[in-house]
Amino acid sequence: MNPFSLEGRRALVTGANTGIGQAIAVSLAAQGARVTCVGRRDCYETVALIEKAGGKAESLLLDLANPMAGQGVFAGEGYSILVNNAGIIRRDDSLSFTEADWDAVMDVNLKAVFFTIQAFAEAALEQDNTPAAVVNIASLLSFQGGIRVPSYTAAKHGVAGITKILANEWAAKGINVNAIAPGYIATNNTAALRADPVRNKAILDRIPAGRWGASEDIGGTAAFLCSPAARYIHGAVLNVDGGWLAR
Repeated sequence: MNPFSLEGRRALVTGANTGIGQAIAVSLAAQGARVTCVGRRDCYETVALIEKAGGKAESLLLDLANPMAGQGVFAGEGYSILVNNAGIIRRDDSLSFTEADWDAVMDVNLKAVFFTIQAFAEAALEQDNTPAAVVNIASLLSFQGGIRVPSYTAAKHGVAGITKILANEWAAKGINVNAIAPGYIATNNTAALRADPVRNKAILDRIPAGRWGASEDIGGTAAFLCSPAARYIHGAVLNVDGGWLAR
């Protein structure tokens, strides 16, 4: 048996319409999973990429600004993989940061993560002897403070904590809960940084690998963490950052 195969598994990936989420969905499908691609906007492009490569996928509209939006999605549907990738960010000085911006980020990046996992786990535990895996997308700001992103930093620290507590509770029940902390990845969200010669150089000078990460770097890591090869990994927050935190 191929320990990296996801053949016969059903997965749900949030924020799968572009960037890291899209790469994760494509990577899971490449290993044999049937992938539900979730987004506030349709994920038809991701589904098309998967189907073109011979995989199986469907799109599901879900707005996780409502933290309870994932309730009722999993029951009886045979899901054994969940990747929580959807997230938003708000930037402002901490002295000026508003309650509305705080709540918006915390609802999507932390509260929705917990309650989506809860709904997934309730369904997964009803599938006797079926291994299940949760991968949360954390951040370098699960470890560092950042600047001008107080709610994002708090939420991503919270994602690391949720990952650990749920691993403690569910490891013996056949559910692996882990997280990935991406470094600086070349996506639409980082286009402005990469276009700024000063910021781009400062970032690259700090990364031992000497390059921006690719979304596929995160996709491959997620596929590994969902596979039987990672069955003894519980509660890890795995840095995929080109060595940034080791610097």
